[in-house]
Amino acid sequence: MKVLIVTQYFYPENFKSNDMAFELKKRGHEVTVLTGIPNYPEGKIYDGYGFFKTRKQIIDGVEIIRALLMPRGKGGGIRLFINYFSWAFFASLKARKISSSKKFDAIIVHEPSPITQFYPALVVKKRQKTPIYFWVMDLWPESLEIAGGIKNKFILNFFTKMVQKFYKESEKILITSKGFKKSILEKGDFEDKIHYFPNWAEDTISFGNKEFPIPTLPEGFKVMFAGNIGEAQDMDSIMMAALRLKQNKNIKFILVGDGRKMPFVQDFIKNNNLEETVYTVGRYPVEAMASFFDAADVLLVSLKDDPIFNLTVPAKVQAYMSSGKPIIAMLNGEGAETIIEANCGFAVPAGNSDKLAEIINQASQMTKEHLLSLGENGKKFYETHYKMEECISNLEKIISQK
Repeated sequence: MKVLIVTQYFYPENFKSNDMAFELKKRGHEVTVLTGIPNYPEGKIYDGYGFFKTRKQIIDGVEIIRALLMPRGKGGGIRLFINYFSWAFFASLKARKISSSKKFDAIIVHEPSPITQFYPALVVKKRQKTPIYFWVMDLWPESLEIAGGIKNKFILNFFTKMVQKFYKESEKILITSKGFKKSILEKGDFEDKIHYFPNWAEDTISFGNKEFPIPTLPEGFKVMFAGNIGEAQDMDSIMMAALRLKQNKNIKFILVGDGRKMPFVQDFIKNNNLEETVYTVGRYPVEAMASFFDAADVLLVSLKDDPIFNLTVPAKVQAYMSSGKPIIAMLNGEGAETIIEANCGFAVPAGNSDKLAEIINQASQMTKEHLLSLGENGKKFYETHYKMEECISNLEKIISQK
């Protein structure tokens, strides 16, 4: 098939759209990606890219076309709004040009956020009658209201109508979390369109090089958090748990990554004299994760107590499972339920730093054999439900059905 993937985020940014495109190409499909100029998450355009250079590429046989956008900067509300809509506008212009020169059998919209990424795909559909397969990874307008703090009814109603139109224009709606179904059905009768299509972990994590060079980590029981250090991850509660465990010098919190909350984390460590138990090592490429995870005793995942997050299974849950290490989760809803179902770790309520500290302390006293068995449970669950090859095979079946 000739497949067009529409997404604001693509290589060298680290998103599932990368795996999807390259795996579909490996399987013999002709893949074109309409994307933006890479600037996530730092908010600055990556070296080697720009408004007037590296706008077209072919990587591993995938043709990449990059539309202009205003970089997201530090991620403030107005700057994000301009980032989202500038890409949707310029990508829609590119879509008109692309649809005049190439015919596609399927369009896949990869939507971690924002919802406006659908617009360029709609341009191609209208011109070619090509079906759109909408991979919904973030619910709108719920994300605006709950995570973004927007309460204006006019704005929320505007985006609700937009979402309803996008769902209506979709051939199929692919959801990463079964909890998304309720929200989508509230927007209209889309029952027959919905398919469960979960995240997967990169092979570089599950089968990666555990010899990849990483910094020397402290001795002790290592509780590792890897990924975006932002508002959604509730770093406040993680830091409070670390403070409660301050006197237990054997427990070491290792934070791998960066994000908007990193200055808060670093100030908290300094102000509370946590230098002996909490360590920030910065951002590393995905290729390094196998080494980091191998060095950890348990892996930590967290989300704030918000209704939108309660419907979500964070992508790092699958990545953690694939590593064969036990998981400690401070979150609610489907993410916690998945960890309990897999019997691969421990879940405490979102925002409950006391319970988090308590369960970390308990885990630090468990035998290595017990922890190993929990990790193995997670790996088996991952191999049954979340392997990339299985997910992409399922995707092929979905987009080949007319």
